[in-house]
Amino acid sequence: MLLQNWWYTTLLGPDAPIRPPLAADVKADVVVVGAGMAGLSAALRLADSGHDIVLIDRNICGGSTSGKSAGFLTPDSELELSQILRRFGVEGARHLWDVPVAGIELITSTVRKHGIECDLQRQDSLFLANDRSGIADVREEVAARKQLGYPVTEYTAAQVAKVIGSDGFHAGVRYSETYGIDALRYCQGVKGVLLDRGVRIFESTEAHAIDGHTVRTHGGSVTADQIVVCADALSPHFCRYAPEVGHAETYLTISAPLTDRDVKALFPGDPLQCWDSDLIYSYWRLTGDQRILLGGGSLLSTYVRNAVTSPRVADHIVGKFRKKFPALADIEFLQYWPGLIDSTRDLFPTIIRDPQTPWMQFVLGCVGLPWAAFCGDFAGRHALDTESQTDHIFYEYFRPDRRFLMPLWSERLLGKPIVFALNNAWAKYYQVDRRA
Repeated sequence: MLLQNWWYTTLLGPDAPIRPPLAADVKADVVVVGAGMAGLSAALRLADSGHDIVLIDRNICGGSTSGKSAGFLTPDSELELSQILRRFGVEGARHLWDVPVAGIELITSTVRKHGIECDLQRQDSLFLANDRSGIADVREEVAARKQLGYPVTEYTAAQVAKVIGSDGFHAGVRYSETYGIDALRYCQGVKGVLLDRGVRIFESTEAHAIDGHTVRTHGGSVTADQIVVCADALSPHFCRYAPEVGHAETYLTISAPLTDRDVKALFPGDPLQCWDSDLIYSYWRLTGDQRILLGGGSLLSTYVRNAVTSPRVADHIVGKFRKKFPALADIEFLQYWPGLIDSTRDLFPTIIRDPQTPWMQFVLGCVGLPWAAFCGDFAGRHALDTESQTDHIFYEYFRPDRRFLMPLWSERLLGKPIVFALNNAWAKYYQVDRRA
């Protein structure tokens, strides 16, 4: 397999010229730092405000985490509904589930409104019990959806085999209103929308420091009344909240196009977006041109400090998939690419409006495109008119000093990867919040 991001490959045809970097000192009403899903959502919300907006990114729009993602538009990013319900109770689970649901609506409505070509595919979500121990996870998810009144379809092992071409799964839970997308093409499409609305965009422009109301870069600066930071991999000297965020590594692979017969072997019914119940889970869906997009990781690579580009993990993921789907064992996978996903210790995003600097907001650690879209839109709405907003509760849910199993100082003893891995596992499987 070739080490190359497939989504970058899809950009070779469309007309999406790179914007020149910032090379002057400019002023604006709002500057948004970071042009991934969160930053673009913030800028999109602000673009209709009548204010002067500047957007900067160290890469191209969508060129970092968002543009490396699998494009799953589902509320289940890292936390299942049953896990959120356990932690926060019924009322809290409704509040928090509404976040990614709203994010999905923001993304899909933007695609439809502006006619963005980004391979938007309506695909129901299917969570699969990979072994007998995963059956309990599926049943808990079914019970949670029923308790909150959300539509759900439960499958036995025999029923799963009729909707997915494998007898290697023991149960499943399915729900709708979820989608797949080429997130990099989406981000580049939103870039065009923003340019048409007069937003000044500077790509290849890394923010080095914030000094009061001024964001400084190598070639210039932006001074603004409001600053919204929606960026990954921040350094502590740039943002004092940077240590609150760690990362996990995942891998994606893309296959050669499938024949219609192959597609039926994989999905006897409608194409679905799927993931299994393993701790380090595998996930897959079909693209619009009938390629298998397959992702996953391993315990040895997920919490590494630096990116690992060896093909061994990707080969391992493909090997597991072929064992589950022997009818597709001869399908060739052409490209693979790793990605470091910023996350917090409990897998929820962090949104910060520091009382000491109320003109600044930070959106950090958004795992999943829908969560990022909501959080960016939230920050954009609150940047210019926070008093009229009715959802201030999310500043509380996503505050940086919420309860975690292990504090940051424990990293000095155990190291950041171990501390984040233990906190992630605790939040996913055991934590019960006081609010519940």
